[in-house]
Amino acid sequence: MDYVLKTNAISKKYKDFKALDGLTMNVPKGSIYGFVGRNGAGKTTLIRTICGLQPPTDGTFELYGVKNTDSAISDTRKRMGAVVETPSIYPYLTAKQNLEIQHKIMGVPSLKSTDALLELVGLKDTGKKKAKDFSLGMRQRLGIAVALCGNPDFLVLDEPINGLDPQGIIEMRELILKLNREKHITILISSHILDELSKIATHYGFINGGQLIREMSAEELENECRKCVRMKVTDTSVLARTLDGMGIEYKIIDNETADVFASPNITKLAFSLWEEKCEILSVSEHDESLESFFISLVGGGSNE
Repeated sequence: MDYVLKTNAISKKYKDFKALDGLTMNVPKGSIYGFVGRNGAGKTTLIRTICGLQPPTDGTFELYGVKNTDSAISDTRKRMGAVVETPSIYPYLTAKQNLEIQHKIMGVPSLKSTDALLELVGLKDTGKKKAKDFSLGMRQRLGIAVALCGNPDFLVLDEPINGLDPQGIIEMRELILKLNREKHITILISSHILDELSKIATHYGFINGGQLIREMSAEELENECRKCVRMKVTDTSVLARTLDGMGIEYKIIDNETADVFASPNITKLAFSLWEEKCEILSVSEHDESLESFFISLVGGGSNE
């Protein structure tokens, strides 16, 4: 598998505080990579580091196979666009003027691409309206248009839906999917709004306390979070043996609890268990959300 970004034990220390602690992650080419963590977990620190806004204290990373210690990393970063923390826009200029200035800064032609970018992000009809009068969602989309001025094939978005209203969230989701599917841009999105992220991400990295605690594909996450029947019994070893005999998939949670990934004949199952002196205590449907899965990974509490 080809990777756009690979980090190798990246650490970032501020005096006695470690914002990143040996973080290793891999962002596949063509993916929408959901970088999941609470506020203060280290998401923005990692993004600022790979964008070259601050150096790592320890460890290395690669963009398209070029190490951050290589002199060629500056040219490689031209393949990357980013919106970090807040969109970098000029509030007293129009959307078109913002893009024209960004093209001039980057030294690239803007005649055709400016109008195309405005149409791409849904801002082609904003005319002479200044950016300061845009809604938050419009400013976020303008920030993405600015990040796309250099025609990057890797886009990094730091909490792009934070603070948006429901309509703004839908528009942002549709834009991200369009950039990925139609423009073939690999996208890294940091977010703590997990259920929304689950609608677009193809891969996930879960960060807590500056460490990457789990990395997985959307398919793997779906298997972890799929619907099941949660059963409480007096002896899960008996339940396991019985389900094996019935050819039913399951997962033992503890001595009394198991998730059964099918809809067994409860009467038949109860009778089989009763024959081996095992009682069913309760049966309920269970569907773990991305949020509850994340909590199960990191536990309760807060990073702040």
